[in-house]
Amino acid sequence: MSTAPHVLVTGASSGIGRAIALRMVADGAKVTGLARRAELLAGLDGVLGLPCDVSDRAAVNAAFAQAAEVNGPVFAVVAAAGIGGANAPGEGDRFDEIVATNLTGAYNTLRAAERHLAPGPDRRYFIVIASVLARFGVPGYTGYCASKAALLGLTRAMALELAPQGVLVNAICPGWVDTDMAWSGIEGMAQAMGVSREEAHRRAMSAVPLGRMGTPDEIAGVVAWLMSPAASCVTGQGIDVNGGAWMG
Repeated sequence: MSTAPHVLVTGASSGIGRAIALRMVADGAKVTGLARRAELLAGLDGVLGLPCDVSDRAAVNAAFAQAAEVNGPVFAVVAAAGIGGANAPGEGDRFDEIVATNLTGAYNTLRAAERHLAPGPDRRYFIVIASVLARFGVPGYTGYCASKAALLGLTRAMALELAPQGVLVNAICPGWVDTDMAWSGIEGMAQAMGVSREEAHRRAMSAVPLGRMGTPDEIAGVVAWLMSPAASCVTGQGIDVNGGAWMG
């Protein structure tokens, strides 16, 4: 493109979303970052930070309109906003909350991006951050597993819808990544098993052939690859980045 492309990243205040936003800035893009707490984006140089709860469709539409007014039409969107944790049936079940953010929030984001899409003929990119738990179930994590698995169906359907327009739609399925959310999961495992955090981490990594967590920067690198000419024939895919924990 003759001008810097506009990349919008949801969930950009922490973890994987933050790393992606910073990578896009480093690669020369104009970047908008959405987060429920926009003040957490204040320290990200080169990122236009806007407050947004992605489960609120009107709020997403308004944020995209503001982002497009400042940074121009959207060349790429990365739907990285998400919440984790367990849920259990009965009073206080978090299923609806988890699905509203992880699945409905991603849907709201991609549909808003359609309305503010940069013109072709250059390829444009929609990327969804799913999870290795889109591939298999974990007891007590029905909301998280269901929402992340559904993102793969959303990705495939939208890839077919948008292929005629030259928009590539893909999902990334990270395994354990060194983020606050992952460590919260490790601490939950430790409490459930009655072991230390360190022991819970050791047991979790024993199921990962590479024996370690990934890093947010590694996921950001896969995003950058999906937006590169090297991936110009990749669409409708779930890209597994999990240290070998799942081999489909």
